[in-house]
Amino acid sequence: MNDEESTGQTEQEESMAVAAQWVAAARNIVVLTGAGISAESGVPTFRDAQTGFWSQYRPEDMASQAGYRANPAMVWRWYEYRRELVAKVNPNAGHYALAAFEASHKAGAFTLVTQNVDGLHRRAGSPGVLCLHGDLNTQSWLDTPKDCCHLDHAEAGDPPHCDRCGNLVRPAVVWFGEALPYRVLDAAQKAAEACDLMLVVGTAGAVYPAAGLARLAARVGAKVIIVNTAPSELDDAADLIVRAPATVALPWILGTRETRIAA
Repeated sequence: MNDEESTGQTEQEESMAVAAQWVAAARNIVVLTGAGISAESGVPTFRDAQTGFWSQYRPEDMASQAGYRANPAMVWRWYEYRRELVAKVNPNAGHYALAAFEASHKAGAFTLVTQNVDGLHRRAGSPGVLCLHGDLNTQSWLDTPKDCCHLDHAEAGDPPHCDRCGNLVRPAVVWFGEALPYRVLDAAQKAAEACDLMLVVGTAGAVYPAAGLARLAARVGAKVIIVNTAPSELDDAADLIVRAPATVALPWILGTRETRIAA
């Protein structure tokens, strides 16, 4: 190991040690996670998954109400393909560290907010995750459901649909042009306003209103720690930046290196 590598490692360990001290002293903690933590499990981003046959389509065609209405079978198969990709990967040490910490954090509040739709936090054992952009593995109705619309009894097909009114089942994710689910966003904003520490993990900070949660926490005086391998658009709001992968940093910072939760 050369001097530069040694210095980098020391700085990384020092920043994680400070972060661990802040977490241990905090009572009301909010964690915001983005694509980076799932990428460490091998989950491709939305655009990264558009390879092969799917590369011929624009993202807007695959993730909008207009695109779905124009070609529901194609879009439904795209989301089936993405669900298959996610099903092949497992939660990583970062996901498990967050679940273990939440289970042990009895002295105050803990809120886990994610921009990810892959469900890996839930599979790792985290209860009550606030999924800002929805969940790839759940469904809803394209149009306002009528009394005849019941997801448990939807007619099979590409996509499934109500056999009486024809309403289409859709992935319960947020598409282009759609607002985030109000109750989820409201809960996340209230948690950010009340926290004394926010941990931002694996997000570039470019997507709002999710990225605004870190700035909201900073405005009310909370410490903001960013864990990311690369610079983000939220770095200027951070009190501390940890340049490390989530799989390395979170078990260290949260004190869960010896803890595992069964999937």
